[in-house]
Amino acid sequence: MRKKLIIPGLLLLTVVGMYSCKKDIYKGADSLADVQFTDSAAVLKSLVSFPLGMAAEYPLSSTNNSYWAVVKREAGWITFGNELKNDAVVKADGSYDFTRADNFYNLATTAGIKVFGHTLVWHSQQRASYYNGLIGGGGSGSGPTNLVVNPGFESTAVGTTAEPADGWQVLNGAGQFVSTGSNVNAGAKALQVNVPAGGQNYNTQIATKAQIPVTAGKTYTISYYIKGAAAQNIQFEIRPYLGAAAGSVNYQGGKPVTTAYSKVTYDYAIPVGVTAIQLAFDLGGTQNTLYIDDVSITDASIVAPPSGGALTVLVDNAMKNHIQTVVSHYVGKITAWDVINEPFSDAAELRNNSNTPSTGRTDVFVWQNYLGRDYAAKAFTYARASDAKADLYMNDYNLESSTAKLDAFVAMAKELKAANTGITGVGTQMHCNINTSYNMINDMFQKLAATGLKVRISELDIRLNPSEKVGNVGSSTALQNLQAAMYNYVVKAYLKYVPEAQRGGITVWGVADTDSWITTSLAKNDAPLLFNATYGKKPAFSGFAKGLKGQ
Repeated sequence: MRKKLIIPGLLLLTVVGMYSCKKDIYKGADSLADVQFTDSAAVLKSLVSFPLGMAAEYPLSSTNNSYWAVVKREAGWITFGNELKNDAVVKADGSYDFTRADNFYNLATTAGIKVFGHTLVWHSQQRASYYNGLIGGGGSGSGPTNLVVNPGFESTAVGTTAEPADGWQVLNGAGQFVSTGSNVNAGAKALQVNVPAGGQNYNTQIATKAQIPVTAGKTYTISYYIKGAAAQNIQFEIRPYLGAAAGSVNYQGGKPVTTAYSKVTYDYAIPVGVTAIQLAFDLGGTQNTLYIDDVSITDASIVAPPSGGALTVLVDNAMKNHIQTVVSHYVGKITAWDVINEPFSDAAELRNNSNTPSTGRTDVFVWQNYLGRDYAAKAFTYARASDAKADLYMNDYNLESSTAKLDAFVAMAKELKAANTGITGVGTQMHCNINTSYNMINDMFQKLAATGLKVRISELDIRLNPSEKVGNVGSSTALQNLQAAMYNYVVKAYLKYVPEAQRGGITVWGVADTDSWITTSLAKNDAPLLFNATYGKKPAFSGFAKGLKGQ
């Protein structure tokens, strides 16, 4: 996740106590800070009455004894980093497999640790291939490809008076076929056929100009719209080709024509050896004025995806099924959930496929693109129906650095609360850095608390190298103390502005610097967590602990 860097007017004055100007934190001496964060005797979870947690990964928890020992010692709660996300439990066919998540849950509860559920509805790490398959590759509403060239006779033939439209050829009855802008089924034009008295079917005949490639053994749906000045019947032909040679013609007679446009449909199974077909209309034999429009030949095996209300219902049901399947599996076991995660874009807009493009990723499915703002209320309602007692949270990032996003988030939280959807809390991720604005942190906590909902710091980490300097920045005492001071300030601000009854807890997003998503997934040169590579306590640990103690 990209984080905005906001430089406060005074940089972490609590670190130095008396410094009146900002120093170069990268070139300055390691003696920058007078306040030393060296007290590491505390056990974090013992310092507070609210939930104190860490994000943890099952592979490390189950194989790395040092990692798991820190988690067991310091955290009363854990949030699974990945194991409860959509693509971790939903299989390619839409079925569910909780084996890994259950193993992790059992490991945690055996150690006396509670689990926070993360996350039910998000746009990332989704089984997007399955959901896109449900809605026809993205819910565009486009159906199978029409193989007919100029099916609606919209484009008139150029350079000839014998044929009325591109893609079509008059076989018999020159002058009887004209392009018309009236009596259309759809679009701007249709084909008008002025059939004279006398003659036979073949005396007034028009066909697709090019042979249409098809696949032997497949069934194709042939359809068209037709009406006449008077009712009658007409005939059409399907002319198969075996390579260059013509096959036996399939005649379809007795097709009705009424005085209003009606659709005629016929399914044709392609015979063995046939590689192409041609469609011809035999319209002679009865004096009349006929109109034909919107001719179609499509692969019958391709079903048009849903659109409009049908698409909304399908996506809504898929979201409901996921929420209720997961929550019901852990009802009475997991007692708090991130129901919706990151509903807003960086521009404070409700996410959609435009502001949250997949950009080649295969795990992105933006639920609100299909369900709109109402997706949030539905998600909470479905979660509450599955667990009447669990705490249900809405979670997002950059709330401490974007006033616009914070205000959009708070507005939605208030809406959800007023609508009695079941929401009980809000989560602020707080992926901060050593330059994050104190004033904006204060403003965020005050606005979140004003919702009357519980408030969680859900994914706390603090980058000490926001400007991405090179070298072993994690060894700098100055940077470590600045980081410790920010951890200290975040916690103290939380305690100051969030009333005790509304404190949903604090979760640090990871254990050791080398395990952090910032140094692994983002591959940044940083050291954002409380423990170093050997799981030793850093000054950040001391700053965090002091904050929990109100110091």
